[in-house]
Amino acid sequence: MESSTIWWLIAGATIVVELLSGTVYLLLLATGFAAAAIAGHLGASVITQLIVASAVGVGAVLGWYLIKRRRVARLPAQANRGGNLDIGQSVHVEAWNPDGTASVRYRGAQWTAVAKAGTDLQTGEHRVVEVVGSRLVVTKI
Repeated sequence: MESSTIWWLIAGATIVVELLSGTVYLLLLATGFAAAAIAGHLGASVITQLIVASAVGVGAVLGWYLIKRRRVARLPAQANRGGNLDIGQSVHVEAWNPDGTASVRYRGAQWTAVAKAGTDLQTGEHRVVEVVGSRLVVTKI
């Protein structure tokens, strides 16, 4: 059996394991194995094929790592406006309780509101910045 066939089999097995595990890193390593198979088809020696596989595979993993590192960190789901339409909505706080909570009317129901850490307990219009369980975390507008 030729070395290129072995590389294609390794790449295919890696893709199968990636599909079962759900990690993108194995797919990136499979590109390195496919590159080694192509190098084998072009007549490269086994040592050159190993170098190509490691260079392409590790290069792809490092490239993916750098891309992910440069991305802006996503907000947690409870503070992400894209996943929670309550974020950014306004509520009216009439009075704060001694424990730092307030009862507010929002979307036709009573909710418990808490002030975001570091904000003063003032009455009036507030904006929802986060939803934690059944509590609205609010800041003064």
